[in-house]
Amino acid sequence: MNIHEYQAKELFKKYNVPTPNGHIAFTPEEAVRAASDLGGSVWVVKAQIHAGGRGLGGGVKLARSAAEVRELASEILGMTLVTHQTGPEGKLVQKVYIEEGADIQKEYYLGILLDRALEMPIMMASTEGGMAIEDVAHNTPEKIIKVSIDPVTGFQGFHGRKLAFALGLPKEDVNRFVKFASALYNVYMDNDAEMIEINPLIKTGDGRFLALDAKMGFDNNALYRQEHVHEMRDLTEEEPTEVEAGKHDLSYIKLDGNVGCMVNGAGLAMGTMDTINYEGGKPANFLDVGGSASAATVAKGFEIILKDPNVKAIFVNIFGGIVRCDRVANGIIEATKLTNVNVPVIVRLDGTNAIEATEILRNAGIKNIIAATDLADGAKKAVAAAKGE
Repeated sequence: MNIHEYQAKELFKKYNVPTPNGHIAFTPEEAVRAASDLGGSVWVVKAQIHAGGRGLGGGVKLARSAAEVRELASEILGMTLVTHQTGPEGKLVQKVYIEEGADIQKEYYLGILLDRALEMPIMMASTEGGMAIEDVAHNTPEKIIKVSIDPVTGFQGFHGRKLAFALGLPKEDVNRFVKFASALYNVYMDNDAEMIEINPLIKTGDGRFLALDAKMGFDNNALYRQEHVHEMRDLTEEEPTEVEAGKHDLSYIKLDGNVGCMVNGAGLAMGTMDTINYEGGKPANFLDVGGSASAATVAKGFEIILKDPNVKAIFVNIFGGIVRCDRVANGIIEATKLTNVNVPVIVRLDGTNAIEATEILRNAGIKNIIAATDLADGAKKAVAAAKGE
């Protein structure tokens, strides 16, 4: 789960991670009031969406008067902001963050994420603040410094000093940086975050370090113990079909292909998607119906898959262990009654009650169901069907 910049900065302040002052606004009038409350003569008007690259897309602009704050807020609110992370469809801007101007002397990058190979968090820093970290990693990877942090012992001073020295910070800045990094690590661990990114982290003219930007992502599986984080969830920023699937305990992720996938088990689902790619197709989604799927669950899965107009065929690949194949077969039939399944459905069922399931489907008399003998055969037939062959 992701949150907005202004929400991440609210969390930062609770842990004494310094940020510029700011207020959220939903209308141009609120934006002007926010600027007045902040005081000063320079403000930044920032679009609030769950994506990076907002500045390059025209979603972050500087205002030097109340009239300019109103003008920029009117321009940004309601716009469809397109960045390298939103895709060509962009995201609708429904709120802006009005932030006081900052005296930027130097920009850095600072982030924390989970290294799954090391099984511990790593803190990353770079002198290339303000640049897309992906570009830095690709073009000048030597400019990214990493330290791994054992969660048993936690963040120690030497972690921060290693980063500070590698960044070339002057001696008088080292302790301030270490204090900042230590507080950020506490934010990460205490709130079950998966990722924190500050880009840029700035050093001001008076020597302070401030989080000028803030991105945070959280472990969905830990939200049950992070109620304050769960309350920050903005469903308008999420794919509607993924939200609907979650309400029915379906693990669904929308992709940009044309072959819909309905599989049980995450491993088999990924293997199915890989095989579709191997056969020259593109998966339209990841959908794991789980080990205890009922006919109603399968029917709901079909309904969600078919909401994507790009889907030209559906590949149902079920290995019956916990979930019985006859349940899936009944779910497919139920789906054809509840939803207009107007694309070919390629079905591969194996395992518990597979023979019974085959009979159920054969006797149902549904014309657009195509039987597959195994994974490779099913993927090949699904790709061909999606191409209209």
